[in-house]
Amino acid sequence: MLQRLFPFLSWFPPKQGQIKADLIAGITVALVLIPQSMAYAQLAGMPAYFGLYAAFLPVMIAAMWGSSSQLGTGPVAVVSLLTASSLAPFATAGSSEFIALAILLSLLVGAIQLSLGIFKLGIIVNFLSHPVIVGFTNAAAIIIALSQLNKMLGLQLGSSGRFIIDVVTMLGDIGHAHLPTLLMGLVALAIMAVLRKKAPKAPGVLIAVALTTLVSWGIGFEKTANVKVSQVAEPTLRAQFADFMEADGRLKAVSQKMLETAKELSVSEKSPEQATTSAVLRHQVDLLRIEQKSLEASRSQQLRTLRKLRFERQGEVLQLAGTAGSGTDGVRWRLRRVSGDELHLTGGGDVIGTIPEGLPSIKMPSINLDDIRALFTAALVISLVGFVEAISIAKALAAKSKQRIDPNQELVGQGLANLVGSFTQAFPSSGSFSRSAVNFNAGARTGMSSVFTGLIVMLALLFLTPLLYHLPQATLAAIIIMAVIGLINFSAVKHAWEASRHDGIAAIVTFIATFVFAPHLDNGIIVGAGLAMVLYLYRTMQPRVAILGRHPDGNLRDLAVFPELPRSESVIALRFDGRLYFANVSYFEDAILEAVAANPKVRYLLIVGDAMNEIDASGEEVIHHIVEHLRGSGIEIVFSGLKKQVRDVMQATGLDTVIGAGAFFPNEDAALNAIGTALGEDAVAPYRATAGVATP
Repeated sequence: MLQRLFPFLSWFPPKQGQIKADLIAGITVALVLIPQSMAYAQLAGMPAYFGLYAAFLPVMIAAMWGSSSQLGTGPVAVVSLLTASSLAPFATAGSSEFIALAILLSLLVGAIQLSLGIFKLGIIVNFLSHPVIVGFTNAAAIIIALSQLNKMLGLQLGSSGRFIIDVVTMLGDIGHAHLPTLLMGLVALAIMAVLRKKAPKAPGVLIAVALTTLVSWGIGFEKTANVKVSQVAEPTLRAQFADFMEADGRLKAVSQKMLETAKELSVSEKSPEQATTSAVLRHQVDLLRIEQKSLEASRSQQLRTLRKLRFERQGEVLQLAGTAGSGTDGVRWRLRRVSGDELHLTGGGDVIGTIPEGLPSIKMPSINLDDIRALFTAALVISLVGFVEAISIAKALAAKSKQRIDPNQELVGQGLANLVGSFTQAFPSSGSFSRSAVNFNAGARTGMSSVFTGLIVMLALLFLTPLLYHLPQATLAAIIIMAVIGLINFSAVKHAWEASRHDGIAAIVTFIATFVFAPHLDNGIIVGAGLAMVLYLYRTMQPRVAILGRHPDGNLRDLAVFPELPRSESVIALRFDGRLYFANVSYFEDAILEAVAANPKVRYLLIVGDAMNEIDASGEEVIHHIVEHLRGSGIEIVFSGLKKQVRDVMQATGLDTVIGAGAFFPNEDAALNAIGTALGEDAVAPYRATAGVATP
């Protein structure tokens, strides 16, 4: 009982050498996790240090309450991108509102996963079929990699709300790339790629981080400056900044007004007496949303234009590059952002900057019912996608370690990890393939290795954060790109297509839909999952119905495949391959009536029911109708090989009485013997085994 409540008790007492092996594995994983977690935090739209928060307690909790000894939990690429895309419509990435929503999202994801685990509903993840996950993962990996190119190129770009448009815009601005930033990112990529190939056991990520951070500190990679708009020399340029600040102010005012009106609408919709007021407010919200989109587009265009400019500083005066005389500071400045009447400039590469020292504070996430309703669909998608990723990794490792994995217990572990994480300012997390592989290969024997990993992250939060100030953003982008390259697997899509055209279509449509809806990736996977279920229903609506003849090998086989087999004018043997339910009963009935119509002299219809696994009320009703219809035409219907669950339905509804007890046989040969007795042996002779072949 205690071990069911506290699964980690099974680690004790530790076996000889276990603690040492887990400690080494824990340290090894931590060396990868610390830089990765900061990179994934930025992918999620969060400040980098929130990645360390998500790499602290969630890592330990998931291991302590999960069922896998080697699964490494924490920030991962796909879940981080889903987090960013889910929250983008509600707040600006990195803002306090965005952070609060990300923490609330972690709470919702944890609650959903924990509930599914407690009620043993892990089977629900089967709604996300493998082809859908394959299509989504490939698209998400490419989107993640492309989303990091602007950081590799040192470009400051806004967001249009359409990923493809943003990528095209970025490629159009590639001539304005910051070459030192690009070089830093390429060096980091090269270090990791070379070490992965030449020394796979070396902590390539940590080495890339350490070297590029040292270089960044040594060369003064970061250069920043703040100036007032009034310090801009050219009057026309000051006017451009003034226009931008005015547009920014109007956008903030409209956004605030829309937020207030939306709150009024939410209140009025709860009262049926205020239907007219609600209609008016809904119209106002729609108008404000249109105005907001227009202002956002105009503001983004203005900002892109200003960011293409290069400046020089001459004393306290800011001038366009090339127009200043002697005495400049020798730095080509670029605009990073505008805050009030102050311009924030950068003349070098972007770095992580100041990371708060100390552990995350423990506090209740900010809970708002409107926010919960808005985020619930995204939370459900992240819960399922995150768990599918985690359980797939856990099963892959269990196949090597011979460990038994309990999906429901794993849901409990992942759910508790996200729940506890939300109280320590973490965004949603899941199982990581790369870190789990590192953990396994480093010799981890129990989940204690993940506990050691979390403790090392804790030490980093307490004592090592100042060392990360000069870590280049381009290095974090390189870490993400290197990590997601392994997720791109088009051969899996091809394999799905070869296995089933419907599965291949589901994978391809999910891939395309994820791209089209990006950055709102949850819509892509919802489309894919919906299509997969529709295609499944379509397949089952027209199952295989085979008219049978006796093959020389002694078995009854499909006449459509073997048209040369002998036939009987008096007897039809028919096999229905599938469950008989409401969606295919018409197809079943039509197939039988067509077979009877094509054989006007038929006296008996034998339904071989070995492949009929289930019938529902609609199936029972159509069989009842067919039996009565055929009897009215002088045709008897008999069944062979029906399974218990099918007979149970017939008995419960009284259908077996209508059909008659003498119409049910254990196999087709017994049925044919009975028909032969009734009609004469000549009627069933074509169904008898050929000479020299024993009747099965």
